Amino acid sequence: MKKTLATAAALLALVGSAYAATVAGKIEAIDPATKSITLDDGKIYQLPPEASLTHLKVGAKVNVTVDDKTGTVTSIAKGS
Repeated sequence: MKKTLATAAALLALVGSAYAATVAGKIEAIDPATKSITLDDGKIYQLPPEASLTHLKVGAKVNVTVDDKTGTVTSIAKGS
């Protein structure tokens, strides 16, 4: 029974992590009209409508976590 629960927990952890990706980069552009940012990889990342852009700055290094299903940014953290 314990082995089955441990296996199920491990599978759930893998499933949960399969739906998010984290990308590191530098912010090249911020578009308040579309609530999106462009990183130095050239890709545009869409933020949720309720997101505030006031703390973001062009040139800042960030780690952006994106929901793989929706393509929407779920978090932005200061990068190194």
